[in-house]
Amino acid sequence: MPREKRLQPGSPWVELSTTAADWKAADPALLDTMLGQLHLIRAFEEAVLELAGAGLVHGPAHSSIGQEGGAVGSIVGLRSSDGVNGSHRGHHQFLAKALAHVAPEGLDPTALVTPAVQDVLQKTLAEILGLAQGYCRGRGGSMHLQWHEAGALGTNAIVGGGVPLGAGNAWAQKHAWAEKQAGGAAAASASDAGSDLTVSYFGDGAVNIGSVLESMNLAAAWRLPFCFFIENNLYAVSTHVSEVTAEPRLSARALGFDIPAWRVDGMDPLAVHLAMEKAAERMRAGDGPAVIEVEVYRYFHQNGPYPGSAFGYRSKEEEQSWRDRDPVLRMARELTSLGRIDEDGLAAVRSQAQEAVRLAVDALTEPDPDGKPGVKRIRPELWPDPGFVDVGIRGDLSEIADADTLEQADYTGGTTKGKFVDAVAAVMDRRMGEDERIVVLGEDIHRLKGGTNGATKGLSEKYPGRVLGTPISENAFAGLGGGIALDGRYRPVVEFMYPDFMWVAADQVFNQIGKARHMFGGDNPVPLVLRTKIAMGSGYGSQHLMDPAGIFATSPGWRIMAASTPFDYVGLMNAALAIDDPVLMIEHVDLYAESGEIPDDLDHQIPFGKAAVRRSGSDVTVISYLSMVGESAKAIEQTGIDAELIDLRFLDRASLDWDTVGESIQKTNAVLIVEQGAQGTSYGAWLADEIQRRYFDWLDQPVQRVTGSEASPSISKVLERAAIAKADDVVVGLERVRAAFGKGA
Repeated sequence: MPREKRLQPGSPWVELSTTAADWKAADPALLDTMLGQLHLIRAFEEAVLELAGAGLVHGPAHSSIGQEGGAVGSIVGLRSSDGVNGSHRGHHQFLAKALAHVAPEGLDPTALVTPAVQDVLQKTLAEILGLAQGYCRGRGGSMHLQWHEAGALGTNAIVGGGVPLGAGNAWAQKHAWAEKQAGGAAAASASDAGSDLTVSYFGDGAVNIGSVLESMNLAAAWRLPFCFFIENNLYAVSTHVSEVTAEPRLSARALGFDIPAWRVDGMDPLAVHLAMEKAAERMRAGDGPAVIEVEVYRYFHQNGPYPGSAFGYRSKEEEQSWRDRDPVLRMARELTSLGRIDEDGLAAVRSQAQEAVRLAVDALTEPDPDGKPGVKRIRPELWPDPGFVDVGIRGDLSEIADADTLEQADYTGGTTKGKFVDAVAAVMDRRMGEDERIVVLGEDIHRLKGGTNGATKGLSEKYPGRVLGTPISENAFAGLGGGIALDGRYRPVVEFMYPDFMWVAADQVFNQIGKARHMFGGDNPVPLVLRTKIAMGSGYGSQHLMDPAGIFATSPGWRIMAASTPFDYVGLMNAALAIDDPVLMIEHVDLYAESGEIPDDLDHQIPFGKAAVRRSGSDVTVISYLSMVGESAKAIEQTGIDAELIDLRFLDRASLDWDTVGESIQKTNAVLIVEQGAQGTSYGAWLADEIQRRYFDWLDQPVQRVTGSEASPSISKVLERAAIAKADDVVVGLERVRAAFGKGA
């Protein structure tokens, strides 16, 4: 018989509850503050449900009534510089963080509502109602609440979507703390209180989401000051947690990642506070992340003012059993027992909270002149201007208004002949040496003498702590990069080894990073560069060889750059690392080994939004990018057609050089768009539509295109070649243009 030895997890898993002695020992000011916050949040949420019932909340109203104890208990002891983010049900977390920020000395139950508290209530309600005075100017609404100044990083409508971003914020906090400790006696003294920390709130559904589990692994491996805070309210919409997992004690997830965990009654705010104190001590000391699971209960259905029992998935008896444990009532009982307050005092606290919320409602609504008595409407003057709809999708580029820009034709300095990939490594080395904010992360980038292609050669040795080799978990490390960028102190450069891996991280890339600036009001810088390489022709098959340009071009928020020469790569990367928008930097393996001129001066930028005319001509405008610029040049020479060849360099809608494209079309009256990749995800399809709408009157024939086939490239060398475009395909495209003009070869 084999011998068996029972293994023990590396970290403790603890259930924590309070005793009468804990309540007696608690700071009276802490208890008063928690009581005040609970009442303010409860009154606020009751008003939101009333407004939703009146049809004044456009979209969902995910009430947190019943769950306030978890948010108040965990946040009341945090600093303003600590970060929190949450999920679609996040009003209570946002309010707890905002109230703690504007009342750092706590709340006085006898004078609960200060002007700052009133302002928080009104601006939060305005945001939920979609009004211009809201924290996100009405764009975020109920599910996207953000106030960076208070450490409220932004709630999130995607289940588990905010967790990788929170991990990125925690990385920035840890790195900043380490910099202070290394900065001499004065700086070290300032960091004696330990690192700031981040708490990410999510529910029972998110514990089964890949982004959460990937982030647990990454946070543990890198010992980030990050708390995974599980609000276990037992239900998704109507599905009970026991139906979807064999281990409904959700904090057990922590043990697989060697993270200590606490399981707490979330209806006991003091118990939650004490658990958070223990977790925070660990996190601030640099010992890594923590998991806290609080058992709470949402009194209402997933959305709206009706209880879950009205929809048949739970009983009235179950609901009542949880209401008997209400966190507001628990605080009242304990404080009354301690002699801190009496029934009249409790009534006064409730009355103050309700009055403050009533004032906020009255400031934003008015009697509807066309409605029945008592019916209200939103004050019309408070809606956002419809013209604001697209403002802030990207930044205004004012940060590079004084940039040193240069084209290769105008450069008079020295150059070195080198490979394209050497330019990639050289400019990154230069920028990291000049800007300590830049950090680079991705798979294997710190090994193999510069990653799998040499693009990060020498960086890990030269910049320790700033070149981060990641686990194979694009969802986690892409989102972590987004969180670092949103923190604002660092500029992450994230590498996807192959473009197809973006699908694994699609939520973080498109729903989070791409939308963050606009969704949260238009002001948030998101200074992130995402590098990836197209590898068509390398034999890596259907899941490694796509061109991502078409997908990113049709997704809001991203800028896209693509260089066909080493000189241009230097200038484009310098621009990408200088602007405050997320940038997709596309490279191509076919170009890596090609030689070209690398400038000795690595500090110039390519003029932003300027295409390069590689060949002047009058017969047709050929538009391309990356390696297909060279393939197009070969084809033009073979056909003898007098084509004008434009290398786009900037590919996104906002940055593309429409002036150069338009001037060329007005001269040639014909367009051939050349790209290498598949038809389905084609960049040229979007571009052709845009050109025909902008320049229809100047076109003498339909916009022609050269692309790969419908199929993704295969492993077979023959089938791969058939699936992608090269110079001979461009020749066919040029002849098609010539034939449409009625000209023979």
